[in-house]
Amino acid sequence: MTTRETFHQLGTVLVIAGVLLVADAIATIAWQEPISAIYAGITQEALAGDLEQLEEAKPTVVETRALEQLASSTRRMAFLGRSLRREADPGEAIGRITAKSGRIDSVIVEGTDPAELRKGPGLYESTVYPGVGGTTAIAGHRTTYGAPFRHIDKISPGDRILVEMPYGRFVYRVQERKIVAPTAVEVIKNVGYDRLVLTACHPLYSAAKRIVVFARQISAEPRGAARGGAPLPAPGGKPRRLQDSGLSEDAPVGAGP
Repeated sequence: MTTRETFHQLGTVLVIAGVLLVADAIATIAWQEPISAIYAGITQEALAGDLEQLEEAKPTVVETRALEQLASSTRRMAFLGRSLRREADPGEAIGRITAKSGRIDSVIVEGTDPAELRKGPGLYESTVYPGVGGTTAIAGHRTTYGAPFRHIDKISPGDRILVEMPYGRFVYRVQERKIVAPTAVEVIKNVGYDRLVLTACHPLYSAAKRIVVFARQISAEPRGAARGGAPLPAPGGKPRRLQDSGLSEDAPVGAGP
């Protein structure tokens, strides 16, 4: 191969690489970052299977005995929410969030570190699970890793958001939407009623600010063992830790792009 032919082939490779980079940039602007979107799609499919298994799991003997002492479904949901929080490891599937106006339909994972948010929307460790009582906050990406919250800016006051946990189905009505600084940790504090807070980076392709959606819980329907009359698990089941989790409010608000 002559030097001229070598340079010709090298030039062709560079042109193709340039075209692919431009195509990737166009796809990211018009839709989302395509490579991480493929990863997120595969991951979400696996998480959906994990969530199905979690929903079908029977309570342990310890949990069943404790549930028998709780007269109301509200108290059973709170108990199971605290139990699941102690059992879930970072990045594990814990529930599902859907919001028609924001085009959201994703499996929620435990935690909001970068590794966890690559899998899907993550529930802040410093907030409670739905049904426990207080503020539940969930962060998600807008341009990468499936961009589950890409259209969060389309969610408006009055819209409804559904969060389904293995032990309950929680409906929230949107109150307002705000743009805040990344350090505005006060947006995830408790406010005296059950609230859902969604956070993501703003504007698109930037982490300069955060867009925050606030919603108030309007209904809670028990699922699974929270409905009462839960069957005993098979003998030898491993009891879960049932302690409450601690709270911390010093983490930055929201996810990266």
